[in-house]
Amino acid sequence: MLTDIQIKNAKPKEKPYPIPDFGNLSLVIMPTDHKIWQHRFSIYLNGKRKEKIRRGGHYPTMSIKEARAWRDNNNELLSQGIIPPKKYAPINLVSSDIPTFKEMFDMWHKTMSKQWTDDYSIDTQQRADMYLLPQLAKLPVPSIKIGIVMDILLGIQETGKLDTVKKIKGIVTRVLGLAVSREVVEFNVALSLSPDLFIKKKEKHYAHADTPEKLKKVLLKIKQVSCGQSVKTAVMLVPHLLLRPSEVAQLKWEYIDFVERLITIPAEAMKIKKKIHHVPLSNITFEIFSNLRKNSLDSPYCFPSPKNKSKPIGTESMLRAIRRVGVTADQFVIHGNRHTSATMIANYLPQYSDRVVDAQLHHEIKGVSGIYNRADYLEQRKLLMQDWSNYLDNLQGSKTDSKETLTIDATIEKLKANIDRLTKT
Repeated sequence: MLTDIQIKNAKPKEKPYPIPDFGNLSLVIMPTDHKIWQHRFSIYLNGKRKEKIRRGGHYPTMSIKEARAWRDNNNELLSQGIIPPKKYAPINLVSSDIPTFKEMFDMWHKTMSKQWTDDYSIDTQQRADMYLLPQLAKLPVPSIKIGIVMDILLGIQETGKLDTVKKIKGIVTRVLGLAVSREVVEFNVALSLSPDLFIKKKEKHYAHADTPEKLKKVLLKIKQVSCGQSVKTAVMLVPHLLLRPSEVAQLKWEYIDFVERLITIPAEAMKIKKKIHHVPLSNITFEIFSNLRKNSLDSPYCFPSPKNKSKPIGTESMLRAIRRVGVTADQFVIHGNRHTSATMIANYLPQYSDRVVDAQLHHEIKGVSGIYNRADYLEQRKLLMQDWSNYLDNLQGSKTDSKETLTIDATIEKLKANIDRLTKT
């Protein structure tokens, strides 16, 4: 064990050298005669042992007693599965220099909210408020143990909310990931959570209207949606465009060529981010977008959030809108629209090949066909999208052909007339 006399008698040399204390603690004597405390320890990452070094304060500012306490604190963190921070900090983990989980969460949420829809931002905050912050808010980030994170997740799992388990685990992982990048901690403890601890959710097959009669009922109810223009129009267009709801919600005006009557979505804005995607506009969808454009010059998005024009609406808003008009989950979920469309096209528009339909649905084609078949089938897809819009329109009682164009107002008036007729019969 080192003493103050031994340290004072230690003379600098040409190269730094350590003088040991005990418990892997040593004092490094620098050529400049500076004396720095050093703690060595071992950790296991991915099954491999790695040696780590942490440097503490300078002697005599950091006394022998304080250095030993610092080493003991590091060992306590290691026993909890936490790698001691790179930068030396006072032993008191409540120090203002070390952020709490809430502070780190707020930093992450503020940054990410700039990229999210308002709905998603609010949902993320509410999940954190409900499941994470009650237990983690005041804890300094380096003191967060893998055990407490696991207890939170397993507690949620016991309630049967498997989706929530996944989302909360994602939030914790990303917040602690930010802490790693800011050098608050060296290792993200959430990454050590074994997937075997959690129940895997069964693959979900979304409800879909798989007959003309079912689809007709759903479409008529969707037309009754009463909400903001952005959400209502987006919901009405989802069946026509053959896009995922999130892709519809995030459409930008810059994607739409009104001369060519074509939507061109960049690869990074699609779920399968491998290539751009073209959506030909039918007569109905062209007229709807044309009318929307006249009244939406103050936002880059076709369907801006009513709370913030610089952001798009969220799919959550679209789902709530169709639920309010009585479309239940067992009848139809908005995410099942593409399944519905594929079924209907195969049965009632058989002139279009699977490859044309897959191209319009932006399906990833695997195997040899996916490698060698690069055909875009754009001309066939233009015909498909017109015929599909006509089919949807005729299904509701209208009689639109490929040469007829409708304004959004005319479409709504026809719908009202059909609803009145159905009500009287």
